[in-house]
Amino acid sequence: MNFSEKLLGQNEHVILHMRTHVREILLNIVATIVLIVIAVLAFVYLPEDWRPASTVAIVAVAVTLTLVILVWPWMNWLTSTYTVTNRRIITRKGVFTKTGHDIPLTRISNVSYERSMLDRMFGCGSLVLQTSASEPLLLDDVPNVEKVHVQLTELIFHSDLSDQDPYNSKATEA
Repeated sequence: MNFSEKLLGQNEHVILHMRTHVREILLNIVATIVLIVIAVLAFVYLPEDWRPASTVAIVAVAVTLTLVILVWPWMNWLTSTYTVTNRRIITRKGVFTKTGHDIPLTRISNVSYERSMLDRMFGCGSLVLQTSASEPLLLDDVPNVEKVHVQLTELIFHSDLSDQDPYNSKATEA
């Protein structure tokens, strides 16, 4: 799902656009595969004289559980995005009720990340954005969190340093 350009301000452009790591719905995928295997085994091993009622019941239960276990979480995952622009960090989520949070890059005072052993195995982690608010903003399951951390650090702190650096050719030309 692409980020709508109409949500950007004048001279604002997207640096990164991502959704949470697929690890978020991995257990749902595995559970759905197990559900399908159980449904097939039930269809094969139930007595012949229980058909066609057992077939209808198995299909109805399997479809309902698939909607609950896989389709709804997948739709939530698909619509949950993190976007970094040259001015702000934008979070959006929700299928029917959309919610979002925008943080100007100028309000962020610290960027850090956390990676558990499981996160390292999947190549993701949590990004922690400290602002003047008491609670930091935690972005969970960010793919390639170390690279995103470096890019955010460059965006937030590099422009401040280049303005103050007397050896920077751009700063001396001003």
